[in-house]
Amino acid sequence: MPLKHKKSENFTEWYLELVEAAELMDYSPIQGCMTIRPRAYAIWEKYQDLMNHKMRSDAVQNAYFPMFIPQSFLEKEAKHFAGFAPEVAWVTHGGNEELSEKLALRPTSETIMYHQFGKWIHSHRDLPLKVNQWCNVIRWDTKTLKPFLRTREFLWQEGHTAHSTEKEADEMTLRALHWYRDLCENYLALPVLMGKKSEGEKFPGALYTTTIESLMPDGKALQCGTSHQLGQNFAKMFDLKFKTAQETEELVWQTSWGTSTRLLGALFMMHSDDKGLVLPPRVAPLHVVIVPIAKEQSDRDMVMAAAGRVRLALEAAALTVHIDNRSERSPGYKFNEWELKGIPIRIEIGMRDMAEQSVTVCRRDTGEKESILESQIALKVPALLEAIQQNLFEKAKDFMKANLRPASTIAELTKIMDEQKGFVFAGWCGDPRCEEAIAEETNASIRFIPFEDKPAGSCVMCQKPSKHTAFFARSY
Repeated sequence: MPLKHKKSENFTEWYLELVEAAELMDYSPIQGCMTIRPRAYAIWEKYQDLMNHKMRSDAVQNAYFPMFIPQSFLEKEAKHFAGFAPEVAWVTHGGNEELSEKLALRPTSETIMYHQFGKWIHSHRDLPLKVNQWCNVIRWDTKTLKPFLRTREFLWQEGHTAHSTEKEADEMTLRALHWYRDLCENYLALPVLMGKKSEGEKFPGALYTTTIESLMPDGKALQCGTSHQLGQNFAKMFDLKFKTAQETEELVWQTSWGTSTRLLGALFMMHSDDKGLVLPPRVAPLHVVIVPIAKEQSDRDMVMAAAGRVRLALEAAALTVHIDNRSERSPGYKFNEWELKGIPIRIEIGMRDMAEQSVTVCRRDTGEKESILESQIALKVPALLEAIQQNLFEKAKDFMKANLRPASTIAELTKIMDEQKGFVFAGWCGDPRCEEAIAEETNASIRFIPFEDKPAGSCVMCQKPSKHTAFFARSY
């Protein structure tokens, strides 16, 4: 049951077929919205557990805030509201009554959360305040919609903090970004590049925005997480002041940071193949599927007993295991089905394996098979899972390295974008007019400016001396 579309031939159709066939999502009757099926939601739950662990270690607490935001709240900060206004979904009626004030369905939560912060922050003893919420977000996107990557409703976490000093807020901004990098690279096996957004690409109302960006197999960049130093802009808007130890009154410094279920789309795109889903073991809900193979009932009893022993041994090693003992399906059908669903390791147990007191182990990432003694299974399978995890990351990292290219002229940048895509690093003078002209000419945006920015040469657009080395790409 391999996929009908080939990843290398029609990436978009391959991806759309993958996420539906592998039972990751289903289309809903509301355009632009999807149902996240249990197989994908279990990965999101794993991500939540990992992220919650990092936040707890830094005294970030989870909470929940209303999804209805008064129009007057959004309009308090003109730049912030202008950035979201085209995508806001509004509630105008409650039952049969027209509301006296329209309510926005949460496009982001700064305004509603900071209204509450104003009630909670009074003294320096109340700081730092660090809150996160896991919730849904509504953005009435009119661009090309794609499951997980661009939908009108999606899930995310958004962390919001308030600090007494700019330095603390700077440190929090980078700390959250490094959390995201660690989760992407060490768990999702997604290599990322880090840096700051340009002024034109930063979060509306922020002092500056930092980002991690990955590269998908079709050569497009995907923003995997952002962290914003909000400065005191929102503090002024919501009068977020505190009394210092010296009894003076000052505005707080704030940050916000978030990741969303688009990480799932990046994960599925990056590693999967023409047979179906491929998952890094560290986030796979199911690590091992055991397929017993026997024709006769007497043989089947022996093989099932061996499967039970293997399962117990692997579960004792903290792995999740399923025995596929369906008698109405052939072994070949089961192999194809579990490959489609992305289980990292398949174990086959037949009478020949029984005679040798071994099992046959197949890796999902490479398809390689090997015979392992049953007595060694609890030692060898965890090691194989780690090898799969590392292999997926190294393959993705090699792909990214192969698709980092320099450009010195707009013609060169345009040619690369039309023929190869990927990340292109080039000089930029810092003028937003050049940034807009480059985007218009190439359909590529500045994805980030590296933290270790070393400007050299000339602006790729105007040829004036560059102030930055910017990374350009077409993106989702």
